[in-house]
Formats: sequence, C-alpha cells, structure tokens
Amino acid sequence: MKKLLLLLLLTGSIAFAQADRVEPPFWWAGMNNPELQIMFYGKNIAQYTPSVSNNVVITGVVKTENPNYIFVTIDTKNVPASDLVFSFKNKNKVAFTQKYSLKKRKANSGYRDSYDSCDMMYLIMPDRFANGNAGNDNTKNTNEKADRNNPNGRHGGDIEGIIKNLDYIKELGATAVWVTPLCEDNDARGSYHGYGQSDVYKIDPRYGTNEDYLRLSSEVKKKGMKLVLDYVTNHWGAEHWMYKDLPMYNWVHQFPGYSQSNYRMATQFDTNASKIDQRQCVDGWFVPSMPDLNQSNPLVLNYLKQNAIWWIEYADLDGFRVDTYSYNDKDGISKWTKAITDEYPHFNIAGEVWMNDQAQMAYWQKDSKVGAIESYNSHLPTVMDFTGMDALAQAFNEDDAGWDKGTMKMYNNLANDFLYPNINNLLIFAENHDTGRINEIYKNDFKKYRMAMAILATERGIPQLYYGSEIGMAGDKGKGDGDIRHDFPGGWAADAHNAFTAAGRNAQEKQYFDLTSKLFTWRKNKEVIHTGKTTQYIPDNNVYVYFRYNDKETVMVAVNNSGESRTFKSARFAESIKNHKSGTDVITGKTVNVTGDITMEPKSVIVLELK
Repeated sequence: MKKLLLLLLLTGSIAFAQADRVEPPFWWAGMNNPELQIMFYGKNIAQYTPSVSNNVVITGVVKTENPNYIFVTIDTKNVPASDLVFSFKNKNKVAFTQKYSLKKRKANSGYRDSYDSCDMMYLIMPDRFANGNAGNDNTKNTNEKADRNNPNGRHGGDIEGIIKNLDYIKELGATAVWVTPLCEDNDARGSYHGYGQSDVYKIDPRYGTNEDYLRLSSEVKKKGMKLVLDYVTNHWGAEHWMYKDLPMYNWVHQFPGYSQSNYRMATQFDTNASKIDQRQCVDGWFVPSMPDLNQSNPLVLNYLKQNAIWWIEYADLDGFRVDTYSYNDKDGISKWTKAITDEYPHFNIAGEVWMNDQAQMAYWQKDSKVGAIESYNSHLPTVMDFTGMDALAQAFNEDDAGWDKGTMKMYNNLANDFLYPNINNLLIFAENHDTGRINEIYKNDFKKYRMAMAILATERGIPQLYYGSEIGMAGDKGKGDGDIRHDFPGGWAADAHNAFTAAGRNAQEKQYFDLTSKLFTWRKNKEVIHTGKTTQYIPDNNVYVYFRYNDKETVMVAVNNSGESRTFKSARFAESIKNHKSGTDVITGKTVNVTGDITMEPKSVIVLELK
C-alpha cells in the first residue's frame, strides 16, 4: 500500500490542495484602513470556498477568469494582533487551511516623519556602489550572473555594501538615502537596475535578503538618516511570476500583446489630444521587457496600494520615490498616492515627472492650481525639478550672457515657482541615474561643479546628489546607461584604491568630496535654506545673485558664470542686503564687504552668511 501511495505521488495522480503564494504574506492590526484584500494563488484554488477564524468577517470574494487565483477581503477593524486560519472548502469539506498573521504595529507608525526640505538625499545604484558580500554575487535561482567586465551587466554591489559605507554617506552631509529598486529582477540581462521586478515582496538575493533590508533601514536610522524606497507602479518585469500566469487578461495593458508607449505625457492633460495618442502614452509599455500594469483595474490598484504600505510598515521606511509617475493611469495613481498618505499623513513621495515645462510638472503636484483647472489632484507631495536640472546642465557651459543663455536659465526656472503649490517640496538635482553625468557635461571642470553644488545647496527644495559625483565621477549617456553607472572606486576588494576613505582618495577626489561635504554639512542646520524665502535678481553680464532669507538670517549667493573676472556694485541689492555690512563665505571662510563693489573671479561662486 505504501509503495502504491508513493507511486501515485510521484506520478502526480494525487495532488494536495494548497496556496502556493499568499500576498500580502502578512499584515498588521490597527491600520487606519481596516479593509485587507488577500490574494491566494494555487492550482485551481478558485474552486474552493474560503472562511476565516476568530470571528473575522469576510466582506468580499473575487474570482477571476484564471482559476489559480482567489482574492479574499476581510475587515480587520478591532481585530487584535493574532494568527488567523483560513479554511478552503469544497462541498463543505475542508480541503486545506492557511495560517495568516496580523502583527502588532510599531508605536505611532502611522505618524512617522519623512524627508523634506531639511534633507539632502543621496541616490545609490546598489549594484554599482559597493560589494559587501561577494558570496551572493550569483545565486542558483536567478538568471543573470555577475560580470564586472560587462558595463550593462551585474557587478555584485549589494545591501551589505551600503551598510558598510553609511559613515561615508553621513560625512558627505546626506540625511536621506534613496536606493534604486532592490526587489527581485530576474531578467536574463540588464537586471542590475531593478526596474523590471519579478517579485515585489522579495529582495533580490543578489542584494541580500528581506532581513538584510530591515537591517539597512535600522542602520540608516542609527546614523540619523532616512531610508527612501524606489517604488514602481507603472510596470513589472516580464519575468514576474504573475505575468507568467495572469490573474486576468486586463491585469496588464494589451493591444493585444505589446505596444510601446509614445512617451508623450502631455496627452494626460492636453484638451486637444486624440484618444489614441493618450492611450498609447498611458497604456503603451515602457519597453518590451516591462509589462504595463493596468491601474484602472481595481484588483491591480489594490494590490499595488497594499504592497506599498506593506513595505513602509515592514521595513520602517521614511519615504518613496516613484518611477515613471506620470505614465500611470492618472486617476489610478492619484488613488494609490492618497491611500498611502491617508495611512501615513506625513509620508513624502517624490514622483518622477520627466517633463520640460514647469506648468506641466506642476500639474502633478498635490493641490496643483494647474490640475485644478480640470478638477484633478494627484495627491503627490513632491515632484522632481527636471527644468532645474536642464538649467544646471546647460548654464555653466554658456560663458556669454544672452537673453536666455547662461544663468538666465536658472533665473527663468525660479521665475515659474508661482505654478507650484509647494516649492519647498521640489526634488532638485543636477543629474540622476538616467541622465548624463554632470561631471561629463562639465568635462570635470571643478569650477563648474562648485557652482552647481552651491546652487543645489542653497536653492529652495530638497537637494539630491547622485553617487560618485562628489568624487568627480563622470560618464557619457551617449555610450549607454552602463557608462553613467560606473562602480564606485573602493567598493570591491580588487579595486586599485578606495575613495570611501580620506586616505584612499586621490587629489581630484579629495577636492570634489571636501567641497561637497562642506556645503551640505553646513546646510543641515540652516533653517533659512530649508524654509526661507527667495529674492532673485536678473543676471547682469552672466552674474546671477539671489538671497535666501527669513526673520533671523540672510544668505547671499552670487555666481559669476562668465569666463572673466566681474566687478559689480552691491547697491543694486540693497533691498536684500539691508543693514548688513559683510558676509562670511561658506566655501572659503573669507569675509566679503557687501557695502561697496564686489569682485569675483571667472567661473566662481560665493555663499555669504550676511552679518
């Protein structure tokens, strides 16, 4: 009899009913929104009728055209932290049971602080930052293997590498750490960037484990910094387990099958746009390897809401950056964002809205006056200042003053601040992991880098620095993404030198690092920069001057972007200088008289604390 049973098991003649996956894998008691929708996945699981223990009420059961899924909604209001048991019955007989835990929340979890204009955010691509554990470079269950000779392949950087270098990040003046996606991306090639996720509840084993991510979160907080997760709502990777067995046809956008986005995000609000163009932008796939998620499908939207909240609660996160925010179904992404900020009122989310017009970017910020024209509110606290990025990338390579050249680009960018409902909630940056490296654009001209960093450290908004720029790392976008995502020197045991340490940095790296650290360490405690007002003056002869001020302090920033020395009269700025007689330059420590003429060297900047 035992031999017969073993034979039946081996041949598959007997199958034990079970849930192969349960998502979210667990939840918490006492959430602001008590409704929880649990997805159970297993072979023909939809044939069963679910029930649950502890007098918990099932408020909804959804079965789709795929019998391998069942979505069960329960009401967790007043349900204490406990282990529930779901029973799955067929003809009133229990086929199998599934344990499900409601955990105890951290005290005041819903009112956690987040990042804001007091912070400087350091952006890391983990695969290229530091390899803290060479033992996880390759794993048996992931396709792509490490190869540092391939600029577009995996190089082995991981969570442990970040943890080991948190002191370096803190010394730089950063107070928040944005890490590009760490969840599993099992694409056969190019998986290092993490934006084609294959399991959104699991850290990629080549980065570490879920427990390692919890440790990163804890260690970041011990250093007095904040951890920001890079969340992707618009798409998954083609290797995602759900894409290989879709719950329903319209879980992803189908044309049928693949059709690429036209990337024309203006169709989201263009009153003259054709429906076909608007659909092609929003529903079209970013690239063939990234199935486009359908946020207008309530099951998809709820899955994404709960996954995002799960990570916040599980990993004790301090904020999100959201990839390709403006490519989502705009009503769906608005509901997604509001669900998170309803649960966590102080939680900040920065959305990637890569547009080249301030009005179009402002449309996407919470309580936008532009969006209100058509009664739209994204509920998104922070948008990324791409027009400011463009200005920084171009202005310092234009030595000659002109109507719209040089520093006029920066002036014009701030001149449109009236469009934004909250100018302090703009993420400002000179570059990121998708753009040309600023040091490549400047041809490693330190004077230009110094001007750019001074502006990032003193403008309104939340400054973001891209890893490696602070030691002079360059990279040409024209050569491919691999060239703008070089390995950080010293992150691998075999590296020739270690730029993570003062002793290991060469002369150029030291020059860049010391300047960056000085500016952003100074900024940490400067309320006048965090929340002060701005007065700017039209650039004259490619000299741009602006002031940050509040009731207690005034900071004067002057940039000579020309290739020659410039002398200008301070009397022009009397309304901002007021009774101040001098100022101390944050960069050099020198005292500058602000009552007469001021002379500046070519391609130079002064940041004066007025006295």
